[in-house]
Amino acid sequence: MKNKIFILLFFLSAAIYAQDFYGKATYKTHRKVNFKMDSTQTAQNPDLQAQIEAQMKKMFQKTYILNFNRSESTYKEDVKLNSPQPQIGGGNVFVQVVGNGGGNDVIYKNIKENRIANKTDLMGKIFLVKDEMTKYDWKLTGETKNIGQYTCYKATYEREVENMEIKMVDGEPKEVEKKEMRTTTAWYTTDVPVSNGPGNYGGLPGLILEINDGDQTIVCTEIVLNPSNKIEIKEPEKGKVVSREKFEKISRKKAKEMMERFRSRRGDGHEMEIRIGG
Repeated sequence: MKNKIFILLFFLSAAIYAQDFYGKATYKTHRKVNFKMDSTQTAQNPDLQAQIEAQMKKMFQKTYILNFNRSESTYKEDVKLNSPQPQIGGGNVFVQVVGNGGGNDVIYKNIKENRIANKTDLMGKIFLVKDEMTKYDWKLTGETKNIGQYTCYKATYEREVENMEIKMVDGEPKEVEKKEMRTTTAWYTTDVPVSNGPGNYGGLPGLILEINDGDQTIVCTEIVLNPSNKIEIKEPEKGKVVSREKFEKISRKKAKEMMERFRSRRGDGHEMEIRIGG
């Protein structure tokens, strides 16, 4: 009799798990901004650095929506909730953000097939970046905290990263590469049993509700499971198909072209360009 009850419960649990399961998670993002300006650039306007820092912070305060089921998801900026991007500039300072994506960008993930497709706009041209999903060697710490009503568990991932900036040196664009060790911290909940998260993140035994990665922080503010209006997930199809490696090369080339155009417009050799990736 006990065996029959066990078998019945097993198949009942399997049937529940096999049912359609989908949801919508809302994320807020922000990024620390830390740079120093030359004294000659702030002499005429001592508040210029603080003004630019404040505007740059606003550029990275965005709202994103993750629509997901057990095997697929799309991650896209909720543009109707965000104010227009501020234009930053003044005096001898020009700030251009490269690789930060746009309001029409979509990140599609297929967990079952271990692949990702990112539709993104790079200086007016649409690309469809296709590759395998990023593999994170997460270390589960056992530490917990609550995010809203969900109990979350901490996981960390450490790796060496290369940051590339393009700066004006004596009026000429120059690539500056820096290597550093970076620790990514994720907080996930097993109450939402999907191995997914914002952006490229995933690979944990539950939905990631918070990410701290370098200067960037992403926090989930709302989760709606199985809403009355069923969520439809579509893989993006438009754009020039390239690999992630190829897209990074194109991004660098476009950044150099942008710097050349900037130099030809300014022409005095004393401008400062600040480039921050997305």
